[in-house]
This record gives sequence, structure tokens and C-alpha cells, in this order.
Amino acid sequence: MPETILVVDDKSSVRQLLREYLTEQGYRVVQAENGQEALYAARREHPEVILLDVMMPKLDGYGFLRQFRAEQSQTPVIIITAREEEADAVLGLELGADDYIIKPFRMRELVARIHAVLRRAENNSQPRKQLRLEGLELDETAHTVTMDGQPVTLTPIEFSLLAVLMRSPGQAFTRTQLVDHLLDAGFTGLERTLNVHIRNLRAKIETRPDQPGRIETVFGVGYRFRKPLETA
Repeated sequence: MPETILVVDDKSSVRQLLREYLTEQGYRVVQAENGQEALYAARREHPEVILLDVMMPKLDGYGFLRQFRAEQSQTPVIIITAREEEADAVLGLELGADDYIIKPFRMRELVARIHAVLRRAENNSQPRKQLRLEGLELDETAHTVTMDGQPVTLTPIEFSLLAVLMRSPGQAFTRTQLVDHLLDAGFTGLERTLNVHIRNLRAKIETRPDQPGRIETVFGVGYRFRKPLETA
């Protein structure tokens, strides 16, 4: 059965163009012209990927992301934005989008992004593996995270970043190494958005300002997950 892509844009010409091209590539395409319609379509159709415009009537892309991520954290969302709105795309990342692509774009680039996030989803279906550190428990197969027993909602990129860091506590990863790990997991276009995703991840797992952060910045290098102190 072909993967389903939800295209959300208030311009019918854009929706039609994407529908025709993506259908030719073997995908099943569902359309919505605003965020409210997109919420209904996402609940009904369970798409594998969502392509999301930002500026729309009734409910814009930001409003959609707020509500959708509160309900569902795993479906990848790629924002489609005009170049003059590129700064606004960062807000979309902070609300839970996984990446963005700037208009005008080449269809081949868009399809490559879609292939990448779908490959990441396939990589999740591997033998069960659980990581436990500093009150966090990450289940790589169930794709769940709990902190002190309470569930934590992460986007796909945030989850993958946390998994990479937790697998090697105390190891400093350069920005390039982190991007390479995520590219292997099926993500693209991360160089410009890595800092935003790290900031979002910290906000979700660093709940005690009186305690050292779990994710540490290694100045001049990158990031690492704090190695737990050894106890006697």
C-alpha cells in the first residue's frame, strides 16, 4: 500500500501541482486547504508525512502544529515556506516541525526529503532497545521517552538526537557528527536547524534549573549528554 502524504496549502494550484507530481512518484496524496481541515485529515488518514504551508486562513500552520503535536509526535512535518518567510520557519521548528524547504524548490529535492523521513521510520522497526540515564528512559522501538516516570512528547528529530547522545554519555559530538548520525537515520537539511532542535529538546528534558543540564554544550566542539556521576 502506498505511503500517504498530507499536503496542506491554501492555494489550490500548489496542492494540485504537488498532488500530480507525488502521485506519479507512487504516493497517495491527501489535501487540506487550512490547518483545521488538516487536523481532521490527519486524524482520519494517518499520513506518513505532512507537507505544511504556514500562512493560511482559519487555522495557520503554527496553530496546526500546536494542536497536532499535542495529539501526535511521531509523524514527520516538513514546512513549505517562501524565502522571505524563512525566519518564520524557525518558529515552526520550535513548535515541532522537523524541517523546512524554501519556495521555489525542485521537486526532486522535496521527494528526497520525503524518502529520507520515510527511511527514518523504517529504521525505527529494529530490535527493542531501551536507554536509561539521569531519570530518562528512552525506548527506541516503541519510540517513547519518559522522565521520572512521566511521558515526554518529542518530535522525530528530537527523539533521534536524544538517542544518539544517550547511547554515548560523556562523549562530545561535533555538530557535523550529529548531523551525520541524523542523515543516516533519514533526515536531511539539518545543518541550519540543529541548534533549534537542541534548544527544543533541552526545554523538554531540563525541568530543574537548580540541577546541571542533561545536555551540555562543549564550547568549540558541539554537545554531549552529561555522564552520570559514579556512586560508591
